[in-house]
Amino acid sequence: MSWIDDKAHEGLARVREAREAGVYPFFRPFETGGIRTSVNGHAFVNFSSNDYLGLTTHPEVKEAAKRAIDTFACGLSSSRVQATTTAHVELEQRLAKYFGFEKALVTTTGYQAMVGTIMALADRDTTLVLDNLSHACILDGTFLAAGSPGRAPEVRFFNHNSARSLERVLKTRERPNAMVLVEGIYSLDGDMGHLKAIVEVCERYNAVLVVDDAHGSGTLGTHGRGILEHLELEGRAPIVVSTFSKVFGGIGGIILASTDVIELIQHNARSFVFSATLPVPIVAAAATILTMLENDGVALVQELQENARYMRGELVSRGFDLGLSDTHIMPVMVRDERKAMILHQMLFDRGIYMVPITYPGVKPGEERLRVNITRGHTRAEMALALDCLDELGAACEIRKQDQVAPAAP
Repeated sequence: MSWIDDKAHEGLARVREAREAGVYPFFRPFETGGIRTSVNGHAFVNFSSNDYLGLTTHPEVKEAAKRAIDTFACGLSSSRVQATTTAHVELEQRLAKYFGFEKALVTTTGYQAMVGTIMALADRDTTLVLDNLSHACILDGTFLAAGSPGRAPEVRFFNHNSARSLERVLKTRERPNAMVLVEGIYSLDGDMGHLKAIVEVCERYNAVLVVDDAHGSGTLGTHGRGILEHLELEGRAPIVVSTFSKVFGGIGGIILASTDVIELIQHNARSFVFSATLPVPIVAAAATILTMLENDGVALVQELQENARYMRGELVSRGFDLGLSDTHIMPVMVRDERKAMILHQMLFDRGIYMVPITYPGVKPGEERLRVNITRGHTRAEMALALDCLDELGAACEIRKQDQVAPAAP
């Protein structure tokens, strides 16, 4: 036994405790794809899925991936530098046109897309300015850039969604160039970025705005073009980063920007240059879903939003605290790790899958169940989930009407 074994044993104390109590919720092996699946023969409906339009298992999507295997096999055994295909190039051209940018770049994961963008563009003349609830990909890209010898940028944070706080940071920055990194939808809280005010501040201080729209692409805006379309800000954010792992049914990243910026990233982002090429079957699946968005995006987005409005209205009327949420991502606040674990297990036993989010994903006291509504959920499935939540939430005293105020002194 070495020190690393001792460290691992100590660091896994909470995991062992949850397993011993029979409430460990993570890494359950799904037996099929889609929002209706099973674990060890136990069927359930997944309410923590990011398949927001329910297209991942569409027959046309699966057939496109199968056909791509016949032409390109499962992988290309190299990086994009020496293993780019016509399928990649065509999809990038279509993505740029659909989202309204000069050029697009497809990467192997969404995480790599953001990390690579930051690493390629930030240097010692740059101040990176982050919302203090930034996603891990933004934080990790920033920390990697900050550790680059001889070219480390200044790093600053501003209060969540506060244009006023952002302006104070931009006024007092120490480097000539500023890059502001925000999200279209914050995935743990389900709230939209306050981009109208943030865009105005960025334009006033000549700061480059980078928007991570992983959860807004395909879900927001009349045609599903994301947060910029939704807020009528198209053309006012120079760089957008997104992913194929939500609406587009697979894995992979998207970077959208001007031609020169994309080519700079393409040649300098280590996470892109030194990663294997995104497999063509995944490219084909994403291209098929893009066609569906091009042809039927208005209806697809409307159906998702109708489900989200129904679920939100019911959760609120039943007394559940949804925190900051104003989208299809609706965290049911529990604010207690043990209760969140137990609630997850009791819901799972009843065929409802809602993953608990605990530390370090959120601060202690901010624990919640992840409830993501998709276009694929039926009213009957949502009604069942609501009734189960109502009963179990009352038993665990997480609804507003169940909580007892502290006694007066």
